[in-house]
Amino acid sequence: MAKPKSLNIFLLTMINLATILSIRNWPVAAEYGLASVGFLLLALFFFFIPAALISAELATGWPQKGGVFVWVKEAMGPRLGFLAIWLLWVENVVWYPTILSFIAASFAYSFNPQLADSPWYLFIMIIGIFWAVTLVNLKGMKISGWISTFAVIFGTLLPGLLIIILGFTWVTNGLPSQITFSWAGLFPDLTHVPQLAFFVGILLSFCGIEMSAVHAKDVYQPQKNYPKAIFFSAFIIIILTILGTLSIATVIPQKDISLVSGSMEAIYQFLHSFGLHRFIPLIAVLVAIGALGGVSTWTAGPCRGLLAAAEKGDFPPIMQKVNKNGMPVNVMIMQAIIVTCLSSVFIFMPNVSSSFWILTVLTSQLYLIMYVLMFLSGIILRYRQKDVVRNYKIPGKNIGMWITALLGLTGSLFAIIIGFFPPPELNIGNLLFFEAFLSLGVIIFCAIPFIIYAMRTEKWLPPTSKEKLP
Repeated sequence: MAKPKSLNIFLLTMINLATILSIRNWPVAAEYGLASVGFLLLALFFFFIPAALISAELATGWPQKGGVFVWVKEAMGPRLGFLAIWLLWVENVVWYPTILSFIAASFAYSFNPQLADSPWYLFIMIIGIFWAVTLVNLKGMKISGWISTFAVIFGTLLPGLLIIILGFTWVTNGLPSQITFSWAGLFPDLTHVPQLAFFVGILLSFCGIEMSAVHAKDVYQPQKNYPKAIFFSAFIIIILTILGTLSIATVIPQKDISLVSGSMEAIYQFLHSFGLHRFIPLIAVLVAIGALGGVSTWTAGPCRGLLAAAEKGDFPPIMQKVNKNGMPVNVMIMQAIIVTCLSSVFIFMPNVSSSFWILTVLTSQLYLIMYVLMFLSGIILRYRQKDVVRNYKIPGKNIGMWITALLGLTGSLFAIIIGFFPPPELNIGNLLFFEAFLSLGVIIFCAIPFIIYAMRTEKWLPPTSKEKLP
């Protein structure tokens, strides 16, 4: 008897919101002021919707463990499949210092807001928090599960709604606004290349939908309900993000927006202005917990995804080791060591916003290379494996797939290139260091999986494996 489908439109929408929606991304878009609305809509149509629809088709056609590793491998071979799953893991490693700096800065507002701009405070907090989260996750996924559930509700949705409500109250009460609301201001200036730099961070805020796509096969009537859930998710995410972004841009001058603590700065300003400053420590702790829940969920997830590649002999035996709780212990320890090294950028860059930005750009570029592989795989598999049954299939036959994939490829490739242009609003210090850090980061992190793949031997295969290396 077939197992009944367990997900409806509402549940899948909630999964998407928990995966993607976060107030930590709002200060990046707020740098554009009112024009952030136009940039957010561009990110929606040139990235989020294409990524959601293509990952849904691939997940229902190839639901095996491994996700993007399986999809790209089936389309373009094992080497690029390994590159895809490696990029999904390593971009998270680069991303951790940025989200951890947000957690540390938010927590600072509960006792000393000035510490949010201290590089050494952020560096110490980042490595301390991440090693603690790593040790907790080594105990197994059940222990961290309750943290994520609490964090999404109380640490993301409630503070986010608070920013939006107070921002609306600020405007309706006629208090001074840092942006001028006009129809013309909604349209971004696409002619000045450096001004487009923050689009990279906006696009990154929509990444992650491929994680929830693995649930597409469990959706009741997926051909009809999955796209509905995607569009409901997109509508809620874009509305909340626009309102939250404008709330921040309304009270903080563009030149003073901190990419690390902009959300908490807005809350601080709102609560002080409305005589509610006694609630600042509580909100600060909730915001920090909200982001911490996301870190707790993501710390182990991509590491476990690498096990799918390890079981095919793509990693040496030392990296295949799991503890009694089924957690890839050596991969997670290696991950924590890399995060510790990357976090030192907060000490060497001119300020915390520039440190946050350079890591955000590198994260985006690595992640978007993976998405390029995924978009191409969607097209290729329509031809090479057209007979594979997909419970959800992008409408419009192959033309529909081409249009969807080309939209995603256009947005992804544009953001990868534009990331090398630092935004004029930020003091990034030595331009040569900025460009070299990004260039070498992309080259090295993309080269490593090919080196590992070339070094494989039959001894790397698990003892229980019946496969042979290709």
